[in-house]
Amino acid sequence: MAKWNNRKSQPEQQQVVDLSKPIVVDGTHLIAGRLASNVAKLLRKGNRVTIVNCDKIMMSGKKFSIIGEYEEFLKINSIINYKHGPKHPRRPDTIISRMVRGMLPFEDKPSGKTDFARLRTYIGVPKEVKGLEKIQFEKAKITKDSSRYTTMAEISRYIGGTNFWFLKQRFTMQQEKQLVHTYPIPKEEKKL
Repeated sequence: MAKWNNRKSQPEQQQVVDLSKPIVVDGTHLIAGRLASNVAKLLRKGNRVTIVNCDKIMMSGKKFSIIGEYEEFLKINSIINYKHGPKHPRRPDTIISRMVRGMLPFEDKPSGKTDFARLRTYIGVPKEVKGLEKIQFEKAKITKDSSRYTTMAEISRYIGGTNFWFLKQRFTMQQEKQLVHTYPIPKEEKKL
């Protein structure tokens, strides 16, 4: 009697990657959990990974439920003093790095800590990686309309984190206010 084999009959192809250069992953319109699991696999293989545009990574689900769950998570703290921890990430890049850390054997094995040390996350694209080729994981791309997802920048703004988009918007608003007041205001002449 033959046993059924549910596995694919074709072996997976191993990619040969140059370890001297980091693998740059563009997080624009990628689902956070799928991105984190793929990055964790690359880190376990010994690659250096850089994630850019962390503020544009998407979370699937309803916005109010995602934010509500994260607010519940933020309520967890020390009974004695809040400074004793745990520290909760609020910026998009730190949230993503924490998600990847959760998919590595960080607490169990020393190799998990060395794997995590090879990860870099950024809001936007820094100068160091602008010239490098950016990749996106096909399995992690969003499949529906982007209005059904919530970006990390929105989540960060609701839970109290400062992010690049919010600061950039505030800076442009301040500049616009300054431009309005730079024109000379005509003085009214006093009538006697």
